[in-house]
Amino acid sequence: MIILTVEQTKQWMQEIQKRMEANKEQLTALDQAIGDGDHGINMARGFNEVVNKIDDTEYDSVADVLKSAAMTLTAKVGGASGPLYGTAFLKMSMALQDKEVNQQNFKEAIDAALAGIKMRGNAEFGEKTMYDVWYQVAEFLASENVEDWEEMIEACQATIEDTREMVATKGRASYLKERTLGHVDPGSMSSFYIFEALVAVIEVGN
Repeated sequence: MIILTVEQTKQWMQEIQKRMEANKEQLTALDQAIGDGDHGINMARGFNEVVNKIDDTEYDSVADVLKSAAMTLTAKVGGASGPLYGTAFLKMSMALQDKEVNQQNFKEAIDAALAGIKMRGNAEFGEKTMYDVWYQVAEFLASENVEDWEEMIEACQATIEDTREMVATKGRASYLKERTLGHVDPGSMSSFYIFEALVAVIEVGN
């Protein structure tokens, strides 16, 4: 089964942009507690630029849309988020080159994104970063027959709550050590919105 077409991938980016804009203040508040305080602003601006770019461009493949998004995020999003999200979407693009986006190929793309985030952010699962949510998505896609995409969203939500009980060991938050306890990781939250947007597009398409 095809999960994403070119048009659906553009819709995915549009849905992400809506969520980042709608939750900009929440993401900023989360980041003010344990980071630089600009995550919501950066993510909203970055995906606004992505949508502006893709709306005016014709694409031949899903990989091309993802590459365009990656380049735009890397160029337009400040701090660590731009390079990390840019790397994730670029690795997905490379994994999907000349391929249709079925479950197996999409799983391989998410695995590639996960490896890219791990490499660039030096992250492991359970360290209170965006990596935790991407890891859960990869785990979900590893099951043989993906049917209920809402299960993936529920797993991501549980992971976000888990980050509340973790002490950050990566990024700016790591300087605060135990003071990060009780706070949700902003990168995990923005990653959740990315996959919530994906599921919204997939469920409409199916």
